[in-house]
Amino acid sequence: MNPLKRVLGHIYFVYAIILFTATMLIVIIPIWMTTLFTEPRRSQYLQPIFRLWMGVYLPLVFCPVRRRGKQNFKKGENYVVVCNHNSLADIPVSSPWIPGPNKTLAKAEMAKTPLFGLIYKAGSILVDRKKANSRRESFTKMQEALQKGLHLCLYPEGTRNKTDQPLQPFYDGAFVTAIKAQKPIIPALIFNTGRILPHNINGWAQPMPIRIDFLEPISTEGLTADDAAELKDRVRTLMETYYVANRKK
Repeated sequence: MNPLKRVLGHIYFVYAIILFTATMLIVIIPIWMTTLFTEPRRSQYLQPIFRLWMGVYLPLVFCPVRRRGKQNFKKGENYVVVCNHNSLADIPVSSPWIPGPNKTLAKAEMAKTPLFGLIYKAGSILVDRKKANSRRESFTKMQEALQKGLHLCLYPEGTRNKTDQPLQPFYDGAFVTAIKAQKPIIPALIFNTGRILPHNINGWAQPMPIRIDFLEPISTEGLTADDAAELKDRVRTLMETYYVANRKK
């Protein structure tokens, strides 16, 4: 990377952080107010706030979001949406732009962050992966969210992809959850967030458009827990093929 691009990337990163903090302080009170409600009403109120916030913030940092495949969400149905995970910027893209109220599974330690932790907690099902009881409780809460008509947004890679491969191996959890609830899975591919906020350069970022593509639903009707591994492999192959074919478009 040439020195000028490196310097400009650091300046842009600081600009994006300052603007994120400033806009967060504007929305934090309405977001806190949603926590006074129970689900699904909390998420029904929360998602439009997230959409407005990111709908203003992302264009201001020159990262507008484009969606494809919104028509794959049928009115009156809810889904388990499985996304690739390349960057910390994925959640501000996925949660607001999924068509309809949704919950995501998130690391419990992030909820301890001052101010942002409140926002993080409001829209998430928290899990401490080091504790078996927390993992069990999170599965129960995910089933409850689906039963209440909310979408679930899950990242089956488990953590950010820091490899040179299109996708990391998938864990079973998202697919077991979908099968148990008998809810369809919608694969979603997020493009460019890993290039905007690369994992291997601290305090550096660059602006570019973001795209999230929702693929056609995959039914889990009639499947059992024994089918989870096969379903996982099928979805991963589909997502990897699509990502490779479309990442340069």
